[in-house]
Amino acid sequence: MSTEPNTEPVAAQRPLPRRIGLLAAAGVVALALDIVTKALVVANLEGKPPLELAGGLVYLDVIRNPYAAFSLGVTGMTWVFSVICVGVLAAIIWVAPRLRSRGWAVGLGFVFGGALGNLLDRIFRAPGALQGHVVDFISVFGPNAQYFPVFNFADSAICVGGALIVLMAIIGRDYDGRSTREAKTGE
Repeated sequence: MSTEPNTEPVAAQRPLPRRIGLLAAAGVVALALDIVTKALVVANLEGKPPLELAGGLVYLDVIRNPYAAFSLGVTGMTWVFSVICVGVLAAIIWVAPRLRSRGWAVGLGFVFGGALGNLLDRIFRAPGALQGHVVDFISVFGPNAQYFPVFNFADSAICVGGALIVLMAIIGRDYDGRSTREAKTGE
């Protein structure tokens, strides 16, 4: 038994909150789904006509997207989206130790995993680092983005995570577990 005092900073002595594990699990699920599905569609469907599923409700239609989500943006700005994505990832990492809300943890985890999935495309896919085109392949209601932009599982994770975060704000739950309604009323 040591008699020396513990010289570790107080923050290092505290265990990380369980919500970080929940954030990490949601992020890993989103990222894994994105990576696996992109690999499968590139290997099996790229260069082929769209594959109709669910009676035409969904089409698997592989495109390489140099733009932001839903093909928004200007060509040649891919590096800007990469920088923004790194900022989003850094912000989530900064907030993570303060998380006390399950809803926020899952929402931020989905956003993190989705953003990382698309960032990996921008880093490692052609035409080059920070200029890579994101693999999109889900087209709804018609092929070739006829009715809605083509997207991927990363985009879906970002949207679902964002919607969950908005829901948490609507019901009055902050990321640190406090009720925003109680803070406003002074209770």
